[in-house]
Amino acid sequence: MDLRNNLFGKGPRGGGGLPSRPTQRPGGDGGMNQGGYDNYGQPSPGRPQGGAGGGYGGGSGAYGGEPRYQQPAPSYQQTPPRGRQPVRLRLAKIEDKTLQSQYIFTNISAVSPNDFPPNRDGSDIYVRLTGQQLRGDYVVTCRPLPGFPDGCISLSDPQRTWCGVGMMDELVGEQYDPFSRGPAAYLGSMDLEVGFASTRKAVDTPYDGDELADIFTKMFQNQVFAPGQRLLLDVRSIPLSIVVRTVTLVDLGMTEKSSGETLSDPGARGILTSQCNIGFFKDVKSPIKLKASSNRPAANAILKADFKFEAMGVGGLDDEFTTIFRRAFASRLYPPGIVDKLGIMHVKGMLLYGPPGTGKTLIARQLGKVLNAREPKVINGPEVLNKYVGQSEENIRKLFADAEKEYKEKGDESGLHIIIFDELDAVCKQRGSGAGGGTGVGDSVVNQLLSKLDGVDQLNNILLIGMTNRKDMIDDALLRPGRLEVQVEISLPDESGRSQILKIHTSKMKENNIMGSDVSIDELAALTKNFSGAELSGLVKSATSFAFARNIKPGTVAVIGDDVANMKVTRQDFLGALEEVKPAFGADDSELEENIPYGIIYYSQGIKTILNDGMLLVEGVRKSEKTRHRSVLIHGPAASGKTALAAHIAMRSEYPFIKIITPASIVGFRDDVAKKDFLHKVFTDAYKSPLSLLILDDLERMIEWNPVGLRFSNTILQTLVTLMRTPPPKGHRLLVLATSSQRTILSQLDVVEAFDREIPVPAVQDLRELGTVLIEAGMFDPSDVNEALNTVNEYTSGSQTVGVGIKTILTTAEDAKLSEEPTQWFGQQLATQIIKYNPM
Repeated sequence: MDLRNNLFGKGPRGGGGLPSRPTQRPGGDGGMNQGGYDNYGQPSPGRPQGGAGGGYGGGSGAYGGEPRYQQPAPSYQQTPPRGRQPVRLRLAKIEDKTLQSQYIFTNISAVSPNDFPPNRDGSDIYVRLTGQQLRGDYVVTCRPLPGFPDGCISLSDPQRTWCGVGMMDELVGEQYDPFSRGPAAYLGSMDLEVGFASTRKAVDTPYDGDELADIFTKMFQNQVFAPGQRLLLDVRSIPLSIVVRTVTLVDLGMTEKSSGETLSDPGARGILTSQCNIGFFKDVKSPIKLKASSNRPAANAILKADFKFEAMGVGGLDDEFTTIFRRAFASRLYPPGIVDKLGIMHVKGMLLYGPPGTGKTLIARQLGKVLNAREPKVINGPEVLNKYVGQSEENIRKLFADAEKEYKEKGDESGLHIIIFDELDAVCKQRGSGAGGGTGVGDSVVNQLLSKLDGVDQLNNILLIGMTNRKDMIDDALLRPGRLEVQVEISLPDESGRSQILKIHTSKMKENNIMGSDVSIDELAALTKNFSGAELSGLVKSATSFAFARNIKPGTVAVIGDDVANMKVTRQDFLGALEEVKPAFGADDSELEENIPYGIIYYSQGIKTILNDGMLLVEGVRKSEKTRHRSVLIHGPAASGKTALAAHIAMRSEYPFIKIITPASIVGFRDDVAKKDFLHKVFTDAYKSPLSLLILDDLERMIEWNPVGLRFSNTILQTLVTLMRTPPPKGHRLLVLATSSQRTILSQLDVVEAFDREIPVPAVQDLRELGTVLIEAGMFDPSDVNEALNTVNEYTSGSQTVGVGIKTILTTAEDAKLSEEPTQWFGQQLATQIIKYNPM
């Protein structure tokens, strides 16, 4: 059954529904009809007026006691024009003041039955108005009124303003078929601007959007509306001025209701039904107050219907995205009325921070694409600053101007305005720090941004996304709740995250069958420890460059080979790229291996115990719920292998961030302040990874300890102690391994108390352990080892004690290979070291 012939079970002003095909004029108290009428609105002689027959809509109509020229309410079936020609019309008023008021507040225009005969079903008719004075065509809902003068039409003040006609203008009217433009003739939704029609009848009581929508639907159901149309709505004897902003047209005859397209073109018009979703927005010039709707969805859904995280093209950040959407967007999915009942405001600011290259800017850029919001405004921090006085602050105000204008018009029904602020630390440094060249511009910019985010006139339709890799430089006032309250760290990706990122960057290669079958994404993810997202992108580019180079003709520089169409990016290309692209954070394995040139030699049970204890600490920091931070002092005689053992533990830990700091790392700085800043940066960089390990090698040299006068740098000493004692930020874990050959001195300086654990590393104790070192290191043939040991024993007068660090033994044996008599030379030199460290 065609839904255009049905009122969907509910009459426009009564309690019942219309018959699908009305065939005769009903009488009685139903609808808006007082008595019985014939097909042309005249009293029916065969049926007394005021009879008991059922009227349109059933029950007692809202205007059941009106005079006989009130017509029944219109139905969805608009009877086509019966071949009548266009009629020239002039404006006239309804003489009856009461009736005139009813027509005005029901948005009905009166016409003569001789010009426009009533429909056979008694419904109102639609008249299309044109004329030389009109800027287009306008459709009004009309009701033939017996006794109204021929060639005339009554238009209310709002209708005349909408059409732009005066009382003396001449119009041309013809009956209009709303289905002449196609089946999409109904209103799926419409946005209405509302305000008080009279300043003398203004009230402070807020109007509920749901209630207004129900009143509007009941009052104007079945009428045709178009963008720009003006009318009056009587709500509890207070006249409200209504302006149609936009409409969405749908075809109700479809099995599923189509979404249609939102239109603001005055030529777009449709019929109002009870299924229409109506949104009310405040007239900015009116003092009216609106309460947001609680049972209708938000005017602008923040997420697109087909949204998926994969569509953002950002990998390895599933947990971060979950946090972002829960904090910043979840409340925006719900109707504004529900949020209003909770008494909260939406999150207005979010800060993304972390190391460079981890995808902060990419996230912000992609958010603007997947959200069903306006195109984000993007600004870089340095672009805000301007040499002219007050211009920097003006640049901030311009960012929020559009959001302020719409919020004044629509209130909580306003759409979301996203502002992306890259390099936020460039202009939002701590106030009083001198940012802005000493002119105070930096402080003024911060103040202006603070007032816009959470000032006196608060906005609830903005989201500022700031990005920085120096969160510590941003003014604290910006980071409190109500401003940039959602702070999400975008850190280095783990192995699973690196796998996702590599799949994104190689997706086109795989799709186009250019990536070699021997390439394993999982293998590359395991080999790219410490790589950021940008470095993984660079790795893929480097691998393709190797593939390009392989397809250049031999002997030429820029001649492409004939088989370029079959080019493949192979596993070997990626391995070559790994040698070329290095991570900026953490330590390269080669740097750690340099500290273990001879490997780890298990010359005694103590070495195994040291490594086992070290790995227990590694796993404790990695897995323990309460132990997120440990500092360990590895101490022992000089050259006893402390640095090698620390480096070996670090390599076995497989922590994503590993950094080794030596005295040489800070020797180039001109003063203690610069050295202190460098050490602080090292620890700050470590906090950028969820799991970090720092090696502080030769601690007494780092604090510049000098035995003459016991001199040292108190600045460096206090900096190291403070940094080692301070736990990392929430969600981060840190293990610090420090080495020292002067534990006694550190104890005197109260540095030992800063460590949670101590691991002593002994020297090689006796000749038996010395023999094991020489055999395991392969320095001499097994037959020559006994000769070397006998030589050592001879020069030390038969003593079995060695007491020399393993590094000293190995370097001495390495030098002995250059001698004509290696074992004799080794024995003599090592005996000298033994006597030095173990005087008789």
